Amino acid sequence: MLFILKNTRFIKNAWLAALSLIIIGCSSTHNSLKSQPVLTKSQLIALPNAQVVASFPEPNPSSRFYVNNRGTFKAYKGRGQLLIQNHSAESADIYINNQKLATNTLTANTLYNYSLAAHTHNGINTFKVENILPKGASLTLRFAFPTLNLTPNKPVDFTDVDELIERDIKAGFPGAVLAVVKNGELIKLTAYGDAKQYQQNDLMLLRPEPMQTNTLFDLASNTKIFATNFALMKLISEGQLNINNPVQSYLTEYTGGGREQRTVKELLTHSAGYPPVFDFHRRDTQQGDAFYSQSSQTTKQLLLTKVPLNNKKPMQHVYSDIDYMILGVLVERITGQPLDEYLEQHVYKPLALSNTLFNPLKKGFERSQFAATELSGNTRDGRITFDNIRTHVLQGQVHDERAFYSFGGVAGHAGLFSNAHDLAVLCQLLLNNGGYGDQQLFSASALAQFLTPQSTNETYGLGFRLAGNNQARRWHFGPYASAQAYGHTGWTGTVTVIDPAYDLAIVLLTNARHTAIKGTQKRYEFTGKQFETAQYGSVVSLVYEALLNQ
Repeated sequence: MLFILKNTRFIKNAWLAALSLIIIGCSSTHNSLKSQPVLTKSQLIALPNAQVVASFPEPNPSSRFYVNNRGTFKAYKGRGQLLIQNHSAESADIYINNQKLATNTLTANTLYNYSLAAHTHNGINTFKVENILPKGASLTLRFAFPTLNLTPNKPVDFTDVDELIERDIKAGFPGAVLAVVKNGELIKLTAYGDAKQYQQNDLMLLRPEPMQTNTLFDLASNTKIFATNFALMKLISEGQLNINNPVQSYLTEYTGGGREQRTVKELLTHSAGYPPVFDFHRRDTQQGDAFYSQSSQTTKQLLLTKVPLNNKKPMQHVYSDIDYMILGVLVERITGQPLDEYLEQHVYKPLALSNTLFNPLKKGFERSQFAATELSGNTRDGRITFDNIRTHVLQGQVHDERAFYSFGGVAGHAGLFSNAHDLAVLCQLLLNNGGYGDQQLFSASALAQFLTPQSTNETYGLGFRLAGNNQARRWHFGPYASAQAYGHTGWTGTVTVIDPAYDLAIVLLTNARHTAIKGTQKRYEFTGKQFETAQYGSVVSLVYEALLNQ
């Protein structure tokens, strides 16, 4: 069904305006509406983003006739939007999956919106344009990025995975939320157990706070991909960053001790030569007061100029939070904004994701909206102490000590909070190669860079962890994931899997650390991590089985 966009103020959100026209005019005929005003030059320039923008006739056609005026776009069955920007054509034959659209007559310098609901199928769809008249006339097709359908068409039997998590809940596991995205639909969003069970130490609440599907979680190291990587890919797409450049070209004070030779890519692949962690927040380390900092500004100065790194070449991949601390500072330097401000304004807000942010308790959220983590702050049940240590049940504050004490809650390696719904949208954006609806955050080529396996270790992309062909990370991705699968884990009990081969994403958020700690002074563990749900791979495996065996 074809409609001209009547209201020229559509520009800010043209797809939503167009959708409203479709709803209003669904009983109209397939003929285009007439006598519409032309759009101004500025309005035509400010068109919404699209996954495919194709102009016809093509400016440099091939001598092979059947390769001209054709292309593909991603969509899902019964969904899809096409914006036709008509420059000068009076008529044209437009085909979607070889089905001709009822475009009939066209008016010059006019936009038309077309619902593709009757023409699309899941996955790759085709388009072509023929018989543009009069001769010399032209038009442009703009296909919107797919969005997430929150009301799935076909139920899937997830009994096995539900039973696994529920068994763990009955045996003492605190709680979880599981979201599954398949073919553009949120086919599962389920909460289990409790968000908070303890008020302090091992003292149980009389009324535990039940887990909700919209409960927010401390994502821990999933911050690396859903915050820092998103920012970096956006900057690459905008031409503001080249990962092959030395870090020093963006952070001028990053000198000495071999720093001048380190590239941004080496930080992204955890091969710059840094140790896994560096405890700025404590005085009782080998470095002592020289590296002690509970001030974000001081920490960043120490991070860029003092933290020692290994100068042996070539470097092995050593997973390090320090790499992403530096990358977070790099984003701030390029953008001129604090990391949280930049992400919340330029990444999450355009997607209407109001539950994805840093330092949420400082931004209007209440503790009851969050899944709790450690029972006794950062003390490990009294085993650890340092200046200003928290001793209360952590809820809505980032657990990671370095992020909280030394970076004020905002760091490139940890500190992001979100819920399953928002992460499902971000996963769909990744499955769309960087776009969602009328928003494009980064290019497909930037994402492809970040998902390229490293020749030295195929489980390392740029920040993303990859399943690889040998399934070395079966504990994370399970046995069924394709070699294209990627994602990350988080110390607090979070795991994400994005698998383009199946058009699938899995988000498992748990509060596995919200449990008692057992063991000696130096050798101890959170009892919640002993459960199968907290081991990730089994839950991921059963999700795949539910989908592959239906």
